[in-house]
Amino acid sequence: MRFALSPEQTDFGASVRKLLEAGRTPAAVRSWAAGDTGPGLALVRGLADAGVLGLAITEEHGGLGAEPVDLLVAFQEIGRAAAPGPLVETAAAIPALLQALPDSTVAGDILPGLAEGALGTIAFGEPLALDADTAGTVLVADGPRLSRATVGEAVRSLDPARRLFRVEPGEVLTEGEEVRTAIAAGFDHGALAAAALLLGAGKALLHATTEYAKQRKQFGAPIGSFQAVKQQLADVLIALDLAEPLVLRAALTTAEPTRGRDVSAALLTSADAAYLASRVALQVHGAIGYTAEYDLSLWITRVRALRSAWGTADFHRSRIADSLRGTE
Repeated sequence: MRFALSPEQTDFGASVRKLLEAGRTPAAVRSWAAGDTGPGLALVRGLADAGVLGLAITEEHGGLGAEPVDLLVAFQEIGRAAAPGPLVETAAAIPALLQALPDSTVAGDILPGLAEGALGTIAFGEPLALDADTAGTVLVADGPRLSRATVGEAVRSLDPARRLFRVEPGEVLTEGEEVRTAIAAGFDHGALAAAALLLGAGKALLHATTEYAKQRKQFGAPIGSFQAVKQQLADVLIALDLAEPLVLRAALTTAEPTRGRDVSAALLTSADAAYLASRVALQVHGAIGYTAEYDLSLWITRVRALRSAWGTADFHRSRIADSLRGTE
């Protein structure tokens, strides 16, 4: 099994990175948090035009029908940029869920719009949906039932740019035990995309911290020359390097019986690595790292929110343990 990206995938990732850099993503994130979604929606349009939002959608429904690894390449770059919006839900979770349904009617109604740049969001069990006021499609997946949602009041998030809303089930789109299986597929694909986001965010934090350590001086020398700082940065690099193969493996086994275990392992390790990167970033930057005006805060709050947005650590550890014991 190969855990390295092809030259084409590497080039694709570089093109997504350039697109997001050109869109002045930090400014768009701050605008999104303040309720001005215009700059963020312009980024979404650029991602849609580049085919990112249609990667996981089959050609039958207006997408590209790409491999899961291709989608994760894009989401690493989205995480590196901390781009706003329900992109995991739009490009990963909802397509996987709808395409796993035995009846393609619902998929045919929703997916072509998502591939073209319309936003979608979904609540899995918990009655909270990301950016439900901005998304054209808002779904609730609960047990064996998939419904359209009625959107309620806003709920405060750790990350101001992750705007959560209470939702309640409305019109039932489909239900049954096969729907339960499709919902599980949608959740796992969303969690895997979140793992890629965390990996990208961790890499962005490591890069920003390394550059800062090269420039910031104490006692007449860059703080990056101090052994204690070097060791902390090395620990972050090792953690990220260990997480990346698990994310790629999970992308390669989405159709296998071990999907749940592999997704949980990928999310856990990526979350731990990104959280370590955020802690080291704060320690190295010092007081400036805590200020909302400094761009570092955008990635730190994103990592804190994403750590539990797709299941707690206990939930994912339990899935891994159950799989290893053969009780899953």
